[in-house]
Amino acid sequence: MKRLFSLLFFAFAGASVSLGGDAAVEPLAMQPGERLTFRVSWGPLGRAGELSVFAAPAGDDAQPLTEIVVRTASAGLVRALYAFDGEARSFFDPADGRLLSATATTRAKRKSTRASITLDHEAARADYVDHLDATRSTTVPLPQGRAMDLVTSLVEARAWSLRPGDKREVSVLFDNEFYDLTLHALRYEKVRTDDGRRDALLVTPRMEGPQRGIFKRGGEVRVWLDRAPPHLPVRFEVQTKSGTAVALLTDYRPPTASAPGPAYAVSTREPVKRL
Repeated sequence: MKRLFSLLFFAFAGASVSLGGDAAVEPLAMQPGERLTFRVSWGPLGRAGELSVFAAPAGDDAQPLTEIVVRTASAGLVRALYAFDGEARSFFDPADGRLLSATATTRAKRKSTRASITLDHEAARADYVDHLDATRSTTVPLPQGRAMDLVTSLVEARAWSLRPGDKREVSVLFDNEFYDLTLHALRYEKVRTDDGRRDALLVTPRMEGPQRGIFKRGGEVRVWLDRAPPHLPVRFEVQTKSGTAVALLTDYRPPTASAPGPAYAVSTREPVKRL
């Protein structure tokens, strides 16, 4: 269980960045004020924690930024057995969607982590700093293309107009190593979500070459994107040999400027309501 919850965080939000296979400039799909909240469950223990992703304005007039924050924490019986908290903060240039820097921290009973990464796009390198173990700090080559943490890339996939059979190349940095992945849009499915069954597109990242990281251990990540605009990720799954963690979207708040008022349903086909 400890390994499963740690992998849930690092698969979704750890000190990781993913880089699109092309260098096309694309504005961020997430805008300031937007927030997604997921309830995490694990097998027979039921509710295991909460995962949230939200965007906020940052920087200053000279260099406006968009900050995307991913937080996760164990809860319920799982927290009594394994208290875990994690937070990743990523800072983007809102004009072209490029990641400029990110930090990630985790806190657990026996081990904590704190790392940061700064991307130098002109020099095509990323400087990784482990603030608790200097021997792990390193500089890695920066592939061309966009960069973001993995969960943000999966959230951003709603803006890529994916259809079954489509795929998109990414390189993902788990901790201080890059991994080449391919995001595959597999098929449309009726999937169970927090507020019933919905038509959604199943998307999964796969490692095509030698398996590394969680994939070497038989791990798999899946996300279902609602077919109705704004194509929100209504369900995540992280599967490992230890079990499967499921994250269901329970609350969505739209960007501040475009839709004031209370949170509304996952699908715009539904009346405005809290999930």
